Amino acid sequence: MQRLLTGVSLGAMLLTGTAQAETTLQLVEVITSPQRTEVLESMIATFEEANPDVRVEVTSLPWGQAFEKLATMVQGGQIPDVVEMPDRWLSLYANNDQLVDLGGYMDGWPDAGELNDRARQYGSYVNDTMYMVPYGFYLRAMFWNKKLFAEAGLDGPPETMDDFMAASKAISALDGKTGYCMRGGPGGANGYVMMMANMMGHDDYFDDEGNSNLNSPEAMAGLQFLVDMYQNGYVPKDSVNWGFNEIVAGFYSGTCAMLDQDPDALIAIAERMNEEDFAVAPMPLGPADKSFPTIGYAGWAMFEASESKDEAAALIGHLSSRASNLEWAKFVGVIPIHQGAEQDPAFTGPQFEGWFTEMNDNRWKPTVMPTYLEEFAYFADVMAVQGGQEMLLGERTVEDVANEWATYLGDAQKKWLAAQ
Repeated sequence: MQRLLTGVSLGAMLLTGTAQAETTLQLVEVITSPQRTEVLESMIATFEEANPDVRVEVTSLPWGQAFEKLATMVQGGQIPDVVEMPDRWLSLYANNDQLVDLGGYMDGWPDAGELNDRARQYGSYVNDTMYMVPYGFYLRAMFWNKKLFAEAGLDGPPETMDDFMAASKAISALDGKTGYCMRGGPGGANGYVMMMANMMGHDDYFDDEGNSNLNSPEAMAGLQFLVDMYQNGYVPKDSVNWGFNEIVAGFYSGTCAMLDQDPDALIAIAERMNEEDFAVAPMPLGPADKSFPTIGYAGWAMFEASESKDEAAALIGHLSSRASNLEWAKFVGVIPIHQGAEQDPAFTGPQFEGWFTEMNDNRWKPTVMPTYLEEFAYFADVMAVQGGQEMLLGERTVEDVANEWATYLGDAQKKWLAAQ
């Protein structure tokens, strides 16, 4: 088997055998921006320089349509070699035997032994098989605008859900301002599930029989909390359609004073706001003195249909090396995957305090949504968005939407339990 260089930082592994005709790898990225693509292509250029017989073509799918577009590509036979795989899509493709177990390939990556436990755990989240190498972790925390809080007579970020509502009300009394940058469009599932768990006081999404707890009275109270914020005008009216870019812009423009987001939002915010004008606090605590900020991840996976698996694995190894991953994590705003990497000065500033509080204080439990269910991707990317918007606009009741979600996810959980 031919050995390929997986990057200068991974050591001097040499190509062996006779020269091959050029191999072209197709890589699809799904969480995109022009600047992000530029960084990715720079990392790929280093790989291509070390492996002159391999060329990598990048296809960038806009996040709002990425789930459907990738599914269409795969169903139509336009299957990439390597894909940027969000956690909630992993089981859909892995359980249909469409992804390669990367475990054996990792034995040849010098930096693989330095992956932290979380990277190995979440990369193997489906069937205890390393179908993906995460490139970092997204953990929700609360950005807050110090200037707007001071104008509203508030002296600090909300500590509880009641404080969160009260602060949103006070700030919304300011001319042209609202309290919270709600994400009602693409990616909104995290906010709904997080608020439901906060009000439940636990993140047990199912009982032992597989029935979903998301239509319990406590869970519905979490949804009603967000509906009340929307209908009372504590969030922008057009936030019913907002995705990542809109909520981040809403915060740094001063339209709304609070934003729950991952470290990736820090990049754009720090570029546009003075450091002393905002901070990042842990998510508000629910009635049980607990909070359940969602932790997500994405990474690199290989499709089984690839005809150039050695080359594709070498590319994933390069992108997952310590040097490449640290560069990537700093730019896209994720917690890196190698042991000790979080001690890099880029991750030790005061703006990271909210996230580290959540990781170190047991009142906060970073929680993974049930992404092991192959039906979860459709729930998160389609059903939760549509139902959530209808609920916020008053077109459907909280109970109706919660029952729909609980039935769908409960059926998926029972199917999964039966297969174990």
